[in-house]
Amino acid sequence: MRFDIMTLFPDLVSGVLSESIIGRAQKAGLLSVHAHNIRDWSEDKNRRVDDTPYGGGMGMLMAAPPVYNCYSAVREMAPDMKTRVIYMSPKGQVLTQDHARELKENYERLVILCGHYEGIDQRVLDEIVDEEISIGDYVLTGGELPACILVDCVSRLIDGVLAAPDCYENESIASGLLEYPQYTRPYEWHGVKVPDVLISGHHANIDKWRHEQSLKLTSEKRPDLLEKK
Repeated sequence: MRFDIMTLFPDLVSGVLSESIIGRAQKAGLLSVHAHNIRDWSEDKNRRVDDTPYGGGMGMLMAAPPVYNCYSAVREMAPDMKTRVIYMSPKGQVLTQDHARELKENYERLVILCGHYEGIDQRVLDEIVDEEISIGDYVLTGGELPACILVDCVSRLIDGVLAAPDCYENESIASGLLEYPQYTRPYEWHGVKVPDVLISGHHANIDKWRHEQSLKLTSEKRPDLLEKK
């Protein structure tokens, strides 16, 4: 799968997504991430990409021409791939695991637009964006970190990125429940021992205990998930 991120801060995006599992997946050729600096498509001699908003107001607004010029160039880099153009915005639908799975299954390429300042001229959004996605009901200084979160969330569903499907199918949220508590060595730490069932070797009892713990935690911390399930 290919990800193209249109941003004013490509180094921020590249730095985050070149590390850990996503970085290794890129090196293995399982996916590719390309960060494009919108300033490179500015027609202003000083590479300016923003201006004051009509009607007044605080802050600056990203102008339509450089965003559109960047998009046009990026679109031609892989024109035959089935593509979805996404704008990271608090106005969008909140990202869910199900939505991430839909994007992975239905598209070969995601083009992700990152806003900054007070946002982007609505005209270019209306022309090029297929959907807006939010990562939560709060406002950040730009769309770069949300874009990285979207890429990470979708990428880990790609075959081969994680060790096995169980790594994402049975974990917290993805299964519809919060994940059960987990323990590793030492057996006793600060006076607390690992639950006996986990060292019993009885896999059916372990599975039952884990499911019960998941139900308990979900009921206590995210009862809304139980209602959906």
